[in-house]
Amino acid sequence: MLFTSSWPVLFWCLTAYLVGSLATAILVSRALGLPDPRQAGSHNPGATNVLRLGGKKAAALTLLGDLLKGLLPVLAARLAALPTWAVALVALATFLGHLYPLYFGFRGGKGVATTLGILLAVSPPLGLATLATWLLVFAVSRVSSLSALIATVAAPIYAWFLLTPPSLRGLVVVLALWVLWRHRSNIQRLLHGQEGGFRRP
Repeated sequence: MLFTSSWPVLFWCLTAYLVGSLATAILVSRALGLPDPRQAGSHNPGATNVLRLGGKKAAALTLLGDLLKGLLPVLAARLAALPTWAVALVALATFLGHLYPLYFGFRGGKGVATTLGILLAVSPPLGLATLATWLLVFAVSRVSSLSALIATVAAPIYAWFLLTPPSLRGLVVVLALWVLWRHRSNIQRLLHGQEGGFRRP
């Protein structure tokens, strides 16, 4: 079959990485005349930092773009009937593109929204369960990083029950560990009670 050879899969992975490299936070900030999120606020090119720098509209656009970067390449790979292991590689490639974007000096975000997009493409119930966990924790704590961390830890547990292929279960574990690593400074601040949150309206 066409997609069982390595070259087509490599092409899919390269394309996914290039799509993932479209740093939404930076592009949105430039389009709206906002400070570069890598140089202001928390210095993280993600939706939470853009929210603080530019408000809800900019943050919503950033969140949507980051989510679609994860969802669309993986969904396309599934629709093209790539083997499950190849879909997992495509998902990893778009995730790495977000974390280490080719176009922006390999300085990307922490991967939460892009991971959510990937999970939704891999398994809608898995993605929705992870999103519901984030929303529930945020409703109680009003701390975005804490919500992301708990949802990230929960995702592999959900995957164990909702996914069958070992390659996809392994993918979720790898993504979760990488997201946790990218949040290590947030974890330190949470442990010391120094992590900021959002006030209730």
